[in-house]
Amino acid sequence: MYPYIRMIKELIKFRNAPKLGLFDTHVSTHRIWPLDLDPWMELNNGRTLTLYDLGRIPLASRMGFRKIMSEKRWGMTVAGNTTRYRRRVKLFDKITMKTRLIGWDQRFLYMEQSMWRGDDCTSHMLIRSALVQNSMGRAGIVPPSELAIAFGQPPESPALPAWVQAWADGDAQRPWPPEM
Repeated sequence: MYPYIRMIKELIKFRNAPKLGLFDTHVSTHRIWPLDLDPWMELNNGRTLTLYDLGRIPLASRMGFRKIMSEKRWGMTVAGNTTRYRRRVKLFDKITMKTRLIGWDQRFLYMEQSMWRGDDCTSHMLIRSALVQNSMGRAGIVPPSELAIAFGQPPESPALPAWVQAWADGDAQRPWPPEM
């Protein structure tokens, strides 16, 4: 089940937090509960992806992104990700999550998120998201440059780090639909 109560808690917790700029990092802390565990008594890999929502949605709120999305009738959808898991996370561990926007290309926004236990990074995710038009009569992907303009920023993204661009280029070669 989706952690709605935890999401509401995060949004309330950060409702009066200082606003963030487009490329600032949102930092939050989270506790690992029994429903987050898999049969091996560690944080479930799928639940990790769900918990990363607890960083992205408050980031969007603190940046003013949710307000812009509402005004323009945009939505956001995950269009791909790659995740590295490096350390086991156990019951009642306290983790610190860091979330930030890296940049964009013609179609997608790229964000990175990481979970930390002390000085140890337990996982790191690159996520690609698409802005989508929600209004009647108009559908499809909204160019991320329109978001930058709505923020009063230039439409050009800062250069994506080489590892992000390499992942995007590699994923673009992947056949769709899959050739099974």
